[in-house]
Amino acid sequence: MKIVLGLGNPGGEYTRTRHNVGFRVVDLLAERAGVSIGKRAELGRAAWVGEARVGGEDVVLAKPRTFMNRSGGAAQALLDAYRATPDDMIVVYDDADLALGRVRVRGEGRAGGHNGIRSLLEVLRTETFPRVKLGVKGIGREDADLADYVLEAFLDDEVALVEPMIERAADAVTVLVAKVLLPAMNAFNPPA
Repeated sequence: MKIVLGLGNPGGEYTRTRHNVGFRVVDLLAERAGVSIGKRAELGRAAWVGEARVGGEDVVLAKPRTFMNRSGGAAQALLDAYRATPDDMIVVYDDADLALGRVRVRGEGRAGGHNGIRSLLEVLRTETFPRVKLGVKGIGREDADLADYVLEAFLDDEVALVEPMIERAADAVTVLVAKVLLPAMNAFNPPA
């Protein structure tokens, strides 16, 4: 069973921030599948989950209940609960170095300054897990402190690019679940 882990921060004040696009992709996948995401006793305070069919496969849709920089603990709890490996987990998250509206699929990689991914790498002790990155680099990125920037809401001029990006990322997850890595990369990665 695949686990789709959308990264973000818990709490209403973070809902529309750049850092929470991973949560929004998981929410869209849950909506498409007609399931809700909620607490599960054995996961305690680690994650909210919902089980669904995505891309013709059974998947767990999950959002950590921890803050972004502690995502690794939530990921490990999910892998333990579902007897899965990091290869079975698709991580969906924001990328402040990728242009706003872009979606990129990767099979492995480093943190690149992303504290949520850094936490996953430290806890899971591997760089090899599929990921879907959503570009949140918009207006003013060069002038802003990264930690503050990703906790900001999208500007009015940027919103028109955000919803299609979230839909495209959900589509990428669906292809990734059903057809594995290379077809998803070929279909969704921007041309060089």
